[in-house]
Amino acid sequence: MPAPLRPLRLPTLACAVILAACGGPHPKPQPLPRFTAPTRHKGEVSANDILFRAIALVGTPYRYGGNTPQGGFDCSGLVEYVFRDVAGIVLPRTAQDISEIGAPEVRRDRLESGDLVFFRESWRVSHVGIYVGEGRFVHAPNEGGTVRLDYLADNYWDKHFSGAKRIPL
Repeated sequence: MPAPLRPLRLPTLACAVILAACGGPHPKPQPLPRFTAPTRHKGEVSANDILFRAIALVGTPYRYGGNTPQGGFDCSGLVEYVFRDVAGIVLPRTAQDISEIGAPEVRRDRLESGDLVFFRESWRVSHVGIYVGEGRFVHAPNEGGTVRLDYLADNYWDKHFSGAKRIPL
């Protein structure tokens, strides 16, 4: 009859099982999706639809990593949620990755409602919002805050503005 396991051996055995499960070959990392085509027909969704959905979320609490109205939003979670919910377009999950999608770039003086606006902290894009019109954009700015409207011309946003893109609808 085998000897009973000693108390110290059980945690060791559990660690060995976990490590063995993790030690197999890992799949090759896949590139990030740029964005998926809309699931609706062209013309069924307008920039105003994007705009109205985004504005309806003003007041939703900020939450790092958040991507639902119930759980709160961070900046990229808000943008991804609005485009997926309204137009069926799935965007990458981070502001930097969204800024790298193959959508047309837009000059600041040519912004239209529904365009994405990007902001840079040092060398990388760190924030994204949805342009509303008349110099304003909706975004989820920071810990402890809520989704809100701000002016691009405000000192901080003006200084950190990085560019804009128009997602084809």
